[in-house]
Amino acid sequence: MNVISMGSVSGGSIPLAFLPEGATGTVYQVLGGRGASRHLEDMGFAPTAKVLVLKSCPPGAMLVMVKESRIALGRGMAMKILVKNIEEP
Repeated sequence: MNVISMGSVSGGSIPLAFLPEGATGTVYQVLGGRGASRHLEDMGFAPTAKVLVLKSCPPGAMLVMVKESRIALGRGMAMKILVKNIEEP
């Protein structure tokens, strides 16, 4: 596995939207208002959760796997999820 080295946003993390297909990462922080961050955390995007990018179609939606669930996210929502410990297959 290759570790991706990119510029970081906060604490060595980058938005989930920037990960390529097949990459995995660990949720570091969920940004946004109270409602959006709670909604994302309820779907499984809580800190320390592992995320796998199954399909990415920039500039559109992406399909990810988190906690054994496949979830489609728009780019705006994916930008609110910061991940770190990123690995490429």
